[in-house]
Amino acid sequence: MSGYFENKRVVVTGGAGFLGGYVTEGLRQRQCGNILVPKIEDYDLVRECDVIRMYEDMRPDVVIHLAAVVGGIGANREHPGEFFYKNLMMGIGLIEQGRLRGIEKFVAIGTVCAYPKFTPVPFKEDDIWDGYPEETNAPYGLAKKMLLVQSQAYRQEYGFNSIFLLPVNLYGPGDNFDPASSHVIPALIKKCVEAVESGADEIECWGTGSASREFVYAADAAEAILLATELYDGPEPVNIGSGFEITIKDLTEKIVSLTGFSGRILWDSSKPDGQPRRCLDVSRARECFGFEAKTSFDDGLKATIDWYQKNRHSQACNL
Repeated sequence: MSGYFENKRVVVTGGAGFLGGYVTEGLRQRQCGNILVPKIEDYDLVRECDVIRMYEDMRPDVVIHLAAVVGGIGANREHPGEFFYKNLMMGIGLIEQGRLRGIEKFVAIGTVCAYPKFTPVPFKEDDIWDGYPEETNAPYGLAKKMLLVQSQAYRQEYGFNSIFLLPVNLYGPGDNFDPASSHVIPALIKKCVEAVESGADEIECWGTGSASREFVYAADAAEAILLATELYDGPEPVNIGSGFEITIKDLTEKIVSLTGFSGRILWDSSKPDGQPRRCLDVSRARECFGFEAKTSFDDGLKATIDWYQKNRHSQACNL
């Protein structure tokens, strides 16, 4: 650990959320003296006036922008306008006000959804402009990708140090298990655990199972973000992932086995698969700031399932 954070005031938007909890814990381990988390009850970061007030109140040296309006395929299909507008306006306002205040560094967190639908596998950062994103999550992906444009433009014109990171799908203890907005791993875990409890003899899953995904354990993603904040000051986007690809069918069978569900899996092919494949080239992160994911997929899944089984009743009360 470099000591980079010790005397810095660091704002973590979304710091009370899933990934944010891991990032703030990583900052504490790095002896960061001032970790500042703007709560949505106090600051609606979609509104410019609240962004300005947050900067005036918190006076950060560094901003790590994790906050996002996000969800799985279903949520993206239901709220394309909301996901586009809120994610775009949050990022644009935070970067602009950070630039006006001369902060030391802005860390923008993008999304793998920004990549074109048919990106060659493994996805290389240089391929990000070679086509339109997969339609079900394109508004979200494009809103986030505009923060890359803004970061590069502000670096060119103003010398503003803003970096842009592209994480794949996250998972881990503390994930969002709300079926209205959860991603595939927590959705499948919830479905299987509840099926075991109720004695159900089948579960239904979206799509055909043929699409593939890459996942990175949230604690590993947080470490990547903090390493990049400390060590990377370049204009080019950087992928954050594990370099491991699995089909949704194989993922489902793995979760079925780990949760002890013994019934049938029914695939509803009328529902979309989303992007056909997702797997990142993670060499730039390794070369630029020494990041490699440490948590094996099986270990990460077991920890996530164990956490959900121990905490699901309290989670249900909070939904």
